[in-house]
Amino acid sequence: MSDGWEESAQAWIDDNGTQGDWSRRFVLDAPMIARIADRGFTSAIDVGCGEGRFCRMMQRHHIRTVGVDPTAALIKQARQLDPSGDYCIGRAEALPGADASFDLAVCYLSLIDIPDFRRAIAEIHRVLKAGGTFLIANLQSFNTAGPPTGWTREADGSQRFPIDHYLDERVQFVSWRGIRVQNWHRPLGAYMGALLEAGFELRHFSEPEPVGADEAETALYRRAPFFLVMEWQKAA
Repeated sequence: MSDGWEESAQAWIDDNGTQGDWSRRFVLDAPMIARIADRGFTSAIDVGCGEGRFCRMMQRHHIRTVGVDPTAALIKQARQLDPSGDYCIGRAEALPGADASFDLAVCYLSLIDIPDFRRAIAEIHRVLKAGGTFLIANLQSFNTAGPPTGWTREADGSQRFPIDHYLDERVQFVSWRGIRVQNWHRPLGAYMGALLEAGFELRHFSEPEPVGADEAETALYRRAPFFLVMEWQKAA
């Protein structure tokens, strides 16, 4: 059964453009760049790089990047937009590269797409150098426990975001603006436990708020935030 990414690739490319969608422009780009800027990183692997947008952003900070994604159409777009870049079709559970190849690894909203995320985390640990950094932007686990219902409108006109079966890991299709792909819901403890078991140490955790966005959209976001940012370190 298809995960929907090949079929949704063009809609994804159209929706993100070169500037990224609302979430990236107003919520995640700034804190993600803040975690890599002027830190001395020289080499990075972007796991689930999509059309290569964050690879190109990292390159502006003089970081050599390798982008890996299983969706051929997205890798094709990445190569067209960045002909001199290094992009390959591959899965997070079996990353290219020798042990200790990179000082930075990134999963920018891609852990939710990876079926065997525990194996992927172990692979990221393998390709990172000692003392290397694993930077993650991910959907909030209580948010992924909302679909398929999501936001609802009550009889009095008020809006609610109900969650259910929070502790049950499961795959589900989610749809927006012509995109229909599989996402995995997992409790936050599943991610944290896998990262700790792999040998990572937590160095940063935040729940960024929108900056510069429409006031009404920001107010709704603050009621049920979508995202978190984490930085983990491989022991030196």
